[in-house]
Amino acid sequence: MQCPRDGAALTEERVHGIEVDHCPQCNGRWLDHHELDTLEATRAKDDDARAGTIQYAQRESDLDCPVCSRRMTAFNYRAYNLELDTCEEAHGFWLDAGEDAQVRDLIDDRVRGLNRAVRAEQAWSNFLDGVGGPGVWDNIRGFFGGRR
Repeated sequence: MQCPRDGAALTEERVHGIEVDHCPQCNGRWLDHHELDTLEATRAKDDDARAGTIQYAQRESDLDCPVCSRRMTAFNYRAYNLELDTCEEAHGFWLDAGEDAQVRDLIDDRVRGLNRAVRAEQAWSNFLDGVGGPGVWDNIRGFFGGRR
């Protein structure tokens, strides 16, 4: 398989426990279609943390798929400022040098955000349980009920 960026022969290597095709010249990586999910799962074991649309702001790529030679589609990964390329025939994804690390960092941020949301919901629920005693609400009802 040839690199879609510079035409060099891709070599197999293991990255984060995933066997990917690597370009020794530009340091880009070809991930088979399922391997992007596997890369994300190295940072988030929970499918909920990875759920959602992956491709935003799609446009025609400048690169051809190294498998079928068709023009790929470039897109913003999960609406972040990270542009990846994918084959419309679901052959895989092209990640330029360093983009695999950016994917992992973005998934880390996403997991932290989801964890913050869960903690905030729990804190709000605890707050409501604390003020939900009969004395507080009875006083509020009495305040508004007494002004009829």
